[in-house]
Amino acid sequence: MQNTLESFKKLLHIMDELREKCPWDKKQTNESLRTLTIEETYELADAIIKNDQQSLKKELGDLLLHIVFYAKIGDEKGNFNMKDVIDSLNEKLIYRHPHIFSDTKVSNSREVEENWEKLKLKEKGGNKSVLEGVPESLPALVKANRIQDKARGVGFDWEHKEQVWEKVQEEINEVKEEIQHADQDKIEAEFGDLLFSIINTARLYGVNPENALERTNRKFISRFNYLEKQTIKKGLDLKNMSLEEMDAIWDEAKKFDE
Repeated sequence: MQNTLESFKKLLHIMDELREKCPWDKKQTNESLRTLTIEETYELADAIIKNDQQSLKKELGDLLLHIVFYAKIGDEKGNFNMKDVIDSLNEKLIYRHPHIFSDTKVSNSREVEENWEKLKLKEKGGNKSVLEGVPESLPALVKANRIQDKARGVGFDWEHKEQVWEKVQEEINEVKEEIQHADQDKIEAEFGDLLFSIINTARLYGVNPENALERTNRKFISRFNYLEKQTIKKGLDLKNMSLEEMDAIWDEAKKFDE
């Protein structure tokens, strides 16, 4: 623990030096760092998906640097410092985990989540929307999953998860109906409803839809790359091949899936 504290102290000192002496670091603002922070977050997500521990260590460090940077800027403006950030986090964690730091009893992780959402609302005075904490800039798929998770936290959910399949089928039928009417705006709206219900279904069955879709994205890329390499090796051109010919190579690619 002492070694960790010393390393963190050194990081804060390095940040002070950079902010004072480095031309690039001196001119950075919260706004200029924002897009870089988003990029670092996605790079961390990539390392997690790839299970690359060395990259994970590196990307966690990069993200920590950004947190320290924002705290330094906050300190310069007289708004808050790194200690304030950590103290605020400690207070929140203790407050939102009364089953650990107080006498509240819970029997499973779902009850923990429900208590968490109730305590968040209480912090805001109890008159705020449950969904207010969902960032507007989240990607739509992630946002949908978070919205549904928060609604579940206050009891708005299916009584039995199997019931959701009727809703999915209902949304499929509505998409098909609007396709028959050829109204593009309504088709898009119904596709949105269908996707929302599919994301909800994944959540109910314990599947993170973002992870599931990314898994399929990577699988498709791997198979398509194999398809391209094989066609080049055989002196063929994808544009001139029949779907049947491509499917034959595609089936070969499936054998190499992890």
